[in-house]
Amino acid sequence: MSRYLLDKFLYTVDRDPELVERYRDDPAGTVAWWESEMANSILNCHGLEKSTWLAFTDHERDVLVRQDHIALFELGAHPFLTLTLFIAMFERDHGPLEYQIAFGQRLQHFDLPYPDIAT
Repeated sequence: MSRYLLDKFLYTVDRDPELVERYRDDPAGTVAWWESEMANSILNCHGLEKSTWLAFTDHERDVLVRQDHIALFELGAHPFLTLTLFIAMFERDHGPLEYQIAFGQRLQHFDLPYPDIAT
C-alpha cells in the first residue's frame, strides 16, 4: 500500500479542473490513465524524469474507482486532500455545506487514534 501514491492521485487530480470532471464522469478510465501516465512522474518536476516502480494495489485501485472516501480514510489517504477533491466533484449536486456535513457524518464511526496520515 502506498499512501504517498493515493495522496499524489488526489492532489494532482484536484488541481486540474479537466481531470476533476474526468474523474467524476469516468472514474475507472481516469484511474487507469493516471496510473499508467502520471503515477511515476516526479511531482513538481518538469521534464521527462520519472520513477518506474509506483503502482496502486488492486484494493487501492478499486477504492479510487468507487470514489469511496471512507475506504480512502481507512487506507490513510489525507482527509483534506480527499475532501477538497470530492467537494470539487460532488458539492454542486447538494445544497450549501450539505455535502461536507454528510462527508463528515460518514466518518463519525472512527475513534481516536485515526488512521495514520503521515507520508
